[in-house]
Amino acid sequence: MFDQLETMVGRYEELGELLSDPQVVNDTKRFMELSREEANLRDTVATYNEYKKVLETISDSEEMLGEGGLDEDMKEMLKEELSEAKSAKEELEEKIKILLLPKDPNDDKNIILEIRGAAGGDEAALFAGDLLNMYQHYAESQGWKFEIMEASVTSIGGYKEVSALVSGTSVYSKLKYESGAHRVQRVPTTETQGRVHTSTATVLVMPEVEEFEMKIEPKDLRVDIYHASGAGGQNVNKVATAVRMVHLPTGIKVEMQEERTQQKNRDKAIKLLNTKVFDYYQQIELDKQNAERKSTVGTGDRSERIRTYNFPQNRVTDHRIGLTLQKLDTILSGKMDEVIDALVVYDQTEKLAELNK
Repeated sequence: MFDQLETMVGRYEELGELLSDPQVVNDTKRFMELSREEANLRDTVATYNEYKKVLETISDSEEMLGEGGLDEDMKEMLKEELSEAKSAKEELEEKIKILLLPKDPNDDKNIILEIRGAAGGDEAALFAGDLLNMYQHYAESQGWKFEIMEASVTSIGGYKEVSALVSGTSVYSKLKYESGAHRVQRVPTTETQGRVHTSTATVLVMPEVEEFEMKIEPKDLRVDIYHASGAGGQNVNKVATAVRMVHLPTGIKVEMQEERTQQKNRDKAIKLLNTKVFDYYQQIELDKQNAERKSTVGTGDRSERIRTYNFPQNRVTDHRIGLTLQKLDTILSGKMDEVIDALVVYDQTEKLAELNK
């Protein structure tokens, strides 16, 4: 492990030099790649350097205590310092183990977030809108960009389906555990008897696909151009700018009319379609591997009920890790850190347990 860490320190120092090289600075693509690599190493190197300082403190304290001739106050001070350093050493060793866990290659990617109203009709569509607002506010708190790509809105303001591009630092690493069925228990606005109903919405988090990762062949693509329409179906654009794309082998369809020009809608549509088609084929592979997967978090099972939002009791429960919080209003306002941090820690603990077997 320490040989690996020393190699990482050497590479981190090398990257620091490369990133100040004018030739690298002028090569935008290479500069971005190296900057990303440097950022990925930063926490590990800093933690390892801190660990080495703690080892020095332990060594120095033990040496001074072994020399003798110290007064009682000095001995007590050194013993306390030694005890604190040994505790810090254990904590840093655990942190280093986590930092050295195999990294998900998608963790640094942007995502396509897709939310659909599922069981429950209008109430499910309204809940899909609540989830969309929750993720949008969480994205804002993280300094991410949140951009609606396509949306199918119901007559009462909910969403049958909505897709958004969320871009920023380490988006997938934090939101990848959100895929699955989300259940809500509350009294719908349309309920006259005051009864609590249960509805569901599904969330799908897909890492954004780069062009080199997925390229759809022109023969597999049907493109339709049509006039964009607004609320109530009225035509809002005299020029045909809306784009519909269908991937013929899978039947996956996307429609884009958010932008004012056909080219911008076309660019967005192909980005969304690439990601959905890539995810479709990747999911087929994941389904084959599911029997071998050990972790209960992020298994890729989109039908799994992962969380319940209970309005009467202001309670949110994540069923995968047994986490219950009486903070539903806080979480739906976008303050999701407590839930997401718990999922990350649980997943890391599971992976560490697998490595230690």
